[in-house]
Amino acid sequence: MKCLLATALLLTATPAFAQPAATPAPPPLPAKLPFSPSVRVGDMLFMSGQIGQAPQGMDRHKDGFDAAVKGAMDAIGTILKDNGLDYGHVVKCTVMLADIADWPRFNAAYLPYFAGKRLPARSAFGANGLALGAPLEVECIAAFK
Repeated sequence: MKCLLATALLLTATPAFAQPAATPAPPPLPAKLPFSPSVRVGDMLFMSGQIGQAPQGMDRHKDGFDAAVKGAMDAIGTILKDNGLDYGHVVKCTVMLADIADWPRFNAAYLPYFAGKRLPARSAFGANGLALGAPLEVECIAAFK
């Protein structure tokens, strides 16, 4: 009987402590991801997809979307730089959008990375269930020559 009373008291007190978070933090990335950021084959550099995440508390379809594009494209820029390349070496990109309606916004945030450079070939499509709930993922291929 005492056990039943203690359990009842615990259950009635629990809701005061179980408040939902306003915006949950994204899950932490695994220490060792099961892929390489890039792989060179001959004169080609194949880059793994870079996800864009809206900063915590930002709507991923409003201001957070532009920040997510910047995050993904900056990550691509880092991989390029680490390999002695820049955006002018990119020959192909594939863009996956959690919501294809964000395509015009993606284009507006993407174009400045290629200012003064030849635009790479590109494909874009809507995708359901991107990693870590990201609103977009971008993968690119670059040529060394």
